[in-house]
Amino acid sequence: MKILVPVDGSPYTKRMLAYLAAHDEWLGGLHEYTVLHAVPAVPPRAAAVLDKDVLKGYYDDEAEKVLKTLRTFFGKQKIAAEFVAKVGPAADTIAGVLKKGKYDLVIMGSHGHSSLGNLVLGSVATKLMAQSNTPVLLVR
Repeated sequence: MKILVPVDGSPYTKRMLAYLAAHDEWLGGLHEYTVLHAVPAVPPRAAAVLDKDVLKGYYDDEAEKVLKTLRTFFGKQKIAAEFVAKVGPAADTIAGVLKKGKYDLVIMGSHGHSSLGNLVLGSVATKLMAQSNTPVLLVR
């Protein structure tokens, strides 16, 4: 199974990783994992005055802060994974990668906002499910 694992480095990501580690059916070589981190874009006005190399370095550093821990986790679990960082809004970025990669499943941590919270704050998981036909396993 080809599985996309969107991550943000939050405690909810750590819960999702604990879930994966606790369930043998997700471990081993049976699945192909892609770990994705969507780095929020610098506002356009600020990006316009920054050198492109400086901006790229910033995006790379922000992504590495999250992905470094995940590389360690997947290595300890002996799970081969591809690590990808993209710049943009999380839900749109994840949906775009899903469409291009033809994934079978998304496994992600959920902040677990209430319905009212989703209405006011929005939710990456809610937006992702609205934009994609791929099954999503949410871990709270």
